[in-house]
Amino acid sequence: MPYSITEGQKLVLGMIHLSPLPGTPFFTEGSFAATLDTAVRSARALDAGGADGCLVQTVDRVYSVEDSADPARTVAMGLVVNAVRQAVRPDFQIGVQLMRNALKASLAVAKVAGGSFIRANALVGMTLTAHGMVRPDPHDVMAYRRGLDAWDIGVIADIDTMHYSWFGGEKSTGEVARAARGAGADAVSVCHPDDDRTLELIGQVRRSAPGLPVILGGHTNHDNAARLLAAADGAFVGTCLERDGWGGEIDVERVREYVAAVRSVRS
Repeated sequence: MPYSITEGQKLVLGMIHLSPLPGTPFFTEGSFAATLDTAVRSARALDAGGADGCLVQTVDRVYSVEDSADPARTVAMGLVVNAVRQAVRPDFQIGVQLMRNALKASLAVAKVAGGSFIRANALVGMTLTAHGMVRPDPHDVMAYRRGLDAWDIGVIADIDTMHYSWFGGEKSTGEVARAARGAGADAVSVCHPDDDRTLELIGQVRRSAPGLPVILGGHTNHDNAARLLAAADGAFVGTCLERDGWGGEIDVERVREYVAAVRSVRS
């Protein structure tokens, strides 16, 4: 389904963390079938629990900082996304993120396999990571998006999260939001472990880029979801929904409780 977000809507997007995929250094031979099955079960739990969608994210431990992905890895991601698409309701939004910043491969998977959006850890500027400096090329990404006719695939760009901070530090989060929107982002993602700081970041985006949706990139849970989602437009949420902590299978009852907290914001 095409990416969409309407005013007043509070998107709950559950994280589906994948085990290392084929074509990556830490892939375990024979593990892909279990990875796919777990992803489908987690997606069904999110759907049954009332979430609006999910983000299928690779967790391959080490990543290239280039906008590239091994062909086997890209194919595997496409198989997972397609299986998730077939397992959930038609309006369930499915995000694709081939970490660290394989944006063109993510766009391709989303367009072909039934995704709705991608998450870009870096769309503008540069950001320093444990795997090196990520230097995005928004012109190249948007030219590829046009070539695929993938304007129906949304782009949610991190602008101040655990995955991205503007290298050099001279731009405010609001300024980075404006730059990301100018480069083609449909929404931006911010987060911080401190709730008050998260609210400050949301406020910066609201002032500098009015009308640009803000999706929380992490650090929400059942206790703070209502407070933070009163200010933001949605959230990527993972750990508090997973049975065994980060990376575990998603539990439908935890999803229902989280969604109930978020839906209370609308009343």
